[in-house]
Amino acid sequence: MFERKTYILRRAQLKRMLGAGVVLLLGNDESPMNYPANLYPFWQDSSFLYYIGLNQPGLAAIIDVDNDRVVLFGDELTIDDVVWTGPQPTLVEQARGVGITETAPQSALADVVATERQRGRTVHFLPPYRGNQRLKLEALFGIRAGWVDQYVSLPLIDAVVAQREIKTDEEVAEIEQAIALSHAMHTGAMQAAKPGMLEQEVVGAVTGIMRTGGGHFSFPMIFSIHGETLHNHHYDNRMAAGDLIVHDSGTTSPNHYASDITRTIPVGGRFTAQQRPLYDLVLEAQLQAIAAMKPGVRYKDVHLLACRVLASGLKDAGLMRGDVDEAVAAGAHALFMPHGLGHMMGMDVHDMEGLGEDRVGYDASVKRSDQFGTAYLRLAKALQPGFVVTVEPGLYFIPLLIDQWKAEGIHADFINYDALDDYRDFGGIRIEDDVLVTADGYRVLGPPIPKTADEVEAVMAG
Repeated sequence: MFERKTYILRRAQLKRMLGAGVVLLLGNDESPMNYPANLYPFWQDSSFLYYIGLNQPGLAAIIDVDNDRVVLFGDELTIDDVVWTGPQPTLVEQARGVGITETAPQSALADVVATERQRGRTVHFLPPYRGNQRLKLEALFGIRAGWVDQYVSLPLIDAVVAQREIKTDEEVAEIEQAIALSHAMHTGAMQAAKPGMLEQEVVGAVTGIMRTGGGHFSFPMIFSIHGETLHNHHYDNRMAAGDLIVHDSGTTSPNHYASDITRTIPVGGRFTAQQRPLYDLVLEAQLQAIAAMKPGVRYKDVHLLACRVLASGLKDAGLMRGDVDEAVAAGAHALFMPHGLGHMMGMDVHDMEGLGEDRVGYDASVKRSDQFGTAYLRLAKALQPGFVVTVEPGLYFIPLLIDQWKAEGIHADFINYDALDDYRDFGGIRIEDDVLVTADGYRVLGPPIPKTADEVEAVMAG
């Protein structure tokens, strides 16, 4: 965890932003895989970790905004627990480490919440994303678990988003530490991937690099010769020379901050004559998008810039036609890139999206589109100094989508469907980096990970 003053200052800022009331923060509990004693690796709720700083199960906290109090709720380990866990700091000791002086057992939480509500005070809580948290809120507030989302605190959500979306220097340092480990993971994958191997063999090697470096996956790793399937978590394909692999993975820093990097790898070590121009096109779209980033620029506009670059290059390749601006405005480019350019990143790899994607990525000045492709933008609002976002354009040939659009004549004025026959087995390309918005522009975070075609081929050559 960070120094105690970090958590004290974070809580103080939250209290200033919220103004009044009581904040209830629920930490996560252990989650069984298939019977109570066989547990998934513990993962703390990020907002709880952000404000409270304690990465262990079974905790909750109350922040009393009006009376400037913080109470940590949890139970001390018994001797039976210690047999399995070994000696642990007491709850009081842990609380002091993050600047909290009051503790209470978990059983006291319900009485405290009930008392504050009886006094007519607002008890704010965030949206739950786990079933057991819904049940806890049901018990604490008398709200049916299925209706809990209707009672979450919008002022608390907005305050947490406004605070967490601006990364401090110590947070950026954590993200860069995670990216440094991602560098080893991605270059290791480039060196390991050989024709005839199963994808899972390289995934195993990358996992070993990550765990040796002290990290954990920040999301399930994507490593597939079927890069046209955007979230492909199966690793049982055998790689052949000429295949393209999309490798999208991230890891965590000691304080739980994420990296998220994608590179595209040519199996056999060299891009083919068909692949290289399109790879260079995706890279150009990424570089132009990054160069356009600065405070005040809407990320939706950066996304559309990348789309125009892709559409222009596809037109030069004979795969699209007509006016590029009109094609992008109509959404024709989404056949090839149906996702958004990127998302917020921090303690969550899609930072704070558990609080509501629209409340994180949108605001009063920009609303979500209902157009295919553009509707999937996770981040559209204006950039601010301190934002850390991913920039990840891609180019995909999805046979089922191509067949549907062709059969229905969708955007036939802009898409040369006949020319796509030669690309049905192409797969996909994606290139992604993590970028900090600075006061006057941007900074690509972490050590540079090879991404030009020449750099990737050089790493693969040894």
